[in-house]
Amino acid sequence: MSGRRPLRVVSLVPSVTETLLAWGIEPVACTRFCEQPGIRSVGGTKNPEVDDIVALAPDLVVMNDEENRREDADALRVAGLAVHACSPRMVDEVAPALVSLSAEVGAGAAVEAADEVLPPLGLRAFIPIWRRPWMTLAGDTYGSSLLASIGVDNAFGAAGDRYPTVELADVAERGADVVLAPTEPYAFTPLHLDAFRPIAPVVEVDGQDLFWWGVRTPGARRRLHHAIAAARS
Repeated sequence: MSGRRPLRVVSLVPSVTETLLAWGIEPVACTRFCEQPGIRSVGGTKNPEVDDIVALAPDLVVMNDEENRREDADALRVAGLAVHACSPRMVDEVAPALVSLSAEVGAGAAVEAADEVLPPLGLRAFIPIWRRPWMTLAGDTYGSSLLASIGVDNAFGAAGDRYPTVELADVAERGADVVLAPTEPYAFTPLHLDAFRPIAPVVEVDGQDLFWWGVRTPGARRRLHHAIAAARS
């Protein structure tokens, strides 16, 4: 990037926005879910303001095939914008995805692999992520992979749907040792947490650490491991 102007990047993925900022690259716009009030918002992850993004004339728009819609990516490409997809599904896919992203934006960033050996927690967990209907996540998801990397088995890891709906009355049959209640994407209330307690002891965990992949991944593994181990000791 020496001698060249910085790229104008729009990030439509909260974890990418966080990663770019950690690399010293401030996007010209991001989503309202990126929690960056100082950066222009161009809508949400599922309903970005495509016309506003095009008007910004960015050099690159970074998207994710799970958080963003294909039709929005297609519309941006039709408008002549370059779109980079960054969509790791598993923990070991994060570092390669970040290397690719770093090359796209010219960051030259050193990428830390999330491979620190941590003592396996040896637990089986139910991870609720939504209410009305109750939903959880299956094994083919980043969050489940992150938990597996610290020795937490997902009680619904073998589910056919990536984000299956469940009935709490049936969850106990899965034999969970713990309910890991993340702070997002759904803000569970104390009443919700009480509804989980007949299943197993409840541990509240940081939803961003569990679901936001990127530069935070290595530290997130350590923090989640510590939080779960401390709560269960």
